[in-house]
Amino acid sequence: MGRAYQNRKMSMAKTAAVKTSIYSKYSREIYVVAKAGGTDLSANLSLRALIDRAKKDQVPTHVIEKALDKANSGVGEDFQTARYEGFGPGGCMVLVECLTDNVNRTIGDVRPAFTKGKGKISTPGTVAHMFDHAAVFVFAGEEDDVLETLLMADIDVTEVESDGQLLTVIAPHTEYARTRNALTEAYPELAFEIDEIQFVPKGETVLNDDESEQFEKLLDLLNACEDVQNIYHDVK
Repeated sequence: MGRAYQNRKMSMAKTAAVKTSIYSKYSREIYVVAKAGGTDLSANLSLRALIDRAKKDQVPTHVIEKALDKANSGVGEDFQTARYEGFGPGGCMVLVECLTDNVNRTIGDVRPAFTKGKGKISTPGTVAHMFDHAAVFVFAGEEDDVLETLLMADIDVTEVESDGQLLTVIAPHTEYARTRNALTEAYPELAFEIDEIQFVPKGETVLNDDESEQFEKLLDLLNACEDVQNIYHDVK
């Protein structure tokens, strides 16, 4: 599918604790996105995409509704975004996005995760410049038709690529809403596999078996941190 996309490592299964963690992460993100852009899904496309993704990950309706109700009430925590950069096994690059109401607690969790995962947290800007902040859409479609649709809509597309089964469209993050609208208007029945703004790596790092095993441990440690929402990396 071309360049690697973010690895949430938040698949459903395994234990009730894992599910609870997933629900909590989605609840927090839905609350923040709804509070910032409103709960009207027709006007807040980021919220609509987020809720669709939550449903795909089997997040219960009551969890979603509770987060929306809290956003509507105007009462709740004040979360802020915190982003940490670092290097993992084999020199791979890692971006960690967090939503936190206590940055001291968050860095106190994230830094040891890097250390235990044989990685190293770095200073801001060290890694981020090797990622593009982009709108990413993955769905079934015909490459030529989709490209023509986007060009006719005057969308500044960065990349359109097919792996034979799914089509990947990458556009600047500022073009997210226009790109999504152009696609859904042209293809009303379109079902997105991925529909979100991500940090997409400009290159790839290939790990050997030992490094891959250690990298998986690093991801697990980071995902176990309460405030971590998304993990982006350049591992192939």
